[in-house]
Amino acid sequence: MPNSPKTTAEKLERMSNAWRTLAHGKTFGGMTLAQFEAATAPSRETRARIDDLNDQLAKAIADRDAADGASAARIQLAVAGVLADPTEGPDSALYEAFGYTRKSDRKSGLTRKRDKPPET
Repeated sequence: MPNSPKTTAEKLERMSNAWRTLAHGKTFGGMTLAQFEAATAPSRETRARIDDLNDQLAKAIADRDAADGASAARIQLAVAGVLADPTEGPDSALYEAFGYTRKSDRKSGLTRKRDKPPET
């Protein structure tokens, strides 16, 4: 079973800390602690870069949500302007192009309930 990225990061950190505190001057696998940390540095740097990118993504999403709130208010103003315009109004092609249902295309909402047929 392959190791997950989180497991690998935890293992790298745990091994470096243990090597540093318990066997600082020893070599293992033909490497000193400094050589081991230099060999695993690309993995650590990439993880740090991913963390930075995730932080930037979270900020960008928050910025987008704030901007969308302001845009929604402007959308409402524009639609209200189309509705109030004497040459456009609620039955215009522009209103429909904005994504709304024209007044003439709406159903009346009137329903006539049927009597239930007698059960036999």
